[in-house]
Amino acid sequence: MEEKVDQLFESTVTRRQLVERAGRAGAAFALGSLLAAEGAFARGSKLETVRWISPRGTLQVMDDFDLWVPIKMGYYKQLGIQAKLIAGPISDALATTKFVAQNKADMGYPSPGVLTASIDGGIPVKSIYDVISGQVFDFALPADSSITSAKQLAGKTIALGSAGWQTITDPMFVELGIDPKSINYVILGQQWIQAVDQKKADAGLAWEGLRHQWLGQGLKLKFLIGSKWSKQPSNVYSVRASDLEDDAKVALYTRFLQGVVMGLEFTRANPRAAAQITYAQLPDLRKSLKPQAALDSMLELAHAYATSHLQGKPWGFHFAAGWANYLKTISDLGQTKKQLKASDVYTNQLLLAANRKANKAKARADAKKFKLNATFAKLKVDPKFKM
Repeated sequence: MEEKVDQLFESTVTRRQLVERAGRAGAAFALGSLLAAEGAFARGSKLETVRWISPRGTLQVMDDFDLWVPIKMGYYKQLGIQAKLIAGPISDALATTKFVAQNKADMGYPSPGVLTASIDGGIPVKSIYDVISGQVFDFALPADSSITSAKQLAGKTIALGSAGWQTITDPMFVELGIDPKSINYVILGQQWIQAVDQKKADAGLAWEGLRHQWLGQGLKLKFLIGSKWSKQPSNVYSVRASDLEDDAKVALYTRFLQGVVMGLEFTRANPRAAAQITYAQLPDLRKSLKPQAALDSMLELAHAYATSHLQGKPWGFHFAAGWANYLKTISDLGQTKKQLKASDVYTNQLLLAANRKANKAKARADAKKFKLNATFAKLKVDPKFKM
């Protein structure tokens, strides 16, 4: 069930208060102790909760299929985990890192701009899994817009859901050779895309998964696909940096990522089954989006989530070159006070362990024997889809 952050968290702190707090925790940890920690769990204990928080203000989207599948297929329970999905507030772009730092969530899903702004501002978090190792963000425009290239967005009015989303778009504009100061941003909360549809803005930030969802809901839009011209990384799963010094937490989060990997392997083997599982958890989405559009939306994201896998790397791999270029760009832009080091921002160690340990064969076998209902059995999977 979707839970709102304002119902779960009784207090918050301002960004200034967080910035004034002591800086960043290091990420020294020993993966050699994982076997001992997991062995202790295997001897029997209650499920450990991992509270995962979304940045988009809702869970009523197909984006989180990689979490819904291991939840509903029982993989997390088998791994000793109770996964709790929380809808973070769209009004606060830093919520996914602030609430993790406050120990009121365990894992956030920030964009790279939010992640790096948080670390630079003294919020001690670090990425442990690069959900989308390439660019997932796009720009949506009115369907009849004369704009045909992202470079034509210079000087235009761009709608955002939150002011913090500028940490996403400003580096994209720099990559295009556009001065972000030339952009007229309008901050409209959950109505940002309706403003584009109604031609009250020239364009709005979008991301993969939303294209088919919005079109399926009747919005008249077209899109400039970011991955066609941008090489920047996208959203990650991040945790408290201090937790990476705790062997038990490292083992817990590694098991969580094992579930993610199993969810992706399940989806790769039977995307209709993954879509059916996810769609069934989203009552509000079912009111506005038909099953075929829901599947198409998920396929957009599944392809993006497979970026590293399609390049021969493990699921969730952080590419050093892409992150190095990105960290330099945001430093030159002044989005961080100094150029952050890769070791300040991410680690590949947990995801590598998770990829090794995940029971991929079981996930694929479960997917192949999954019983589709009559509706999803008839849906079409785009033959160009790859994962």
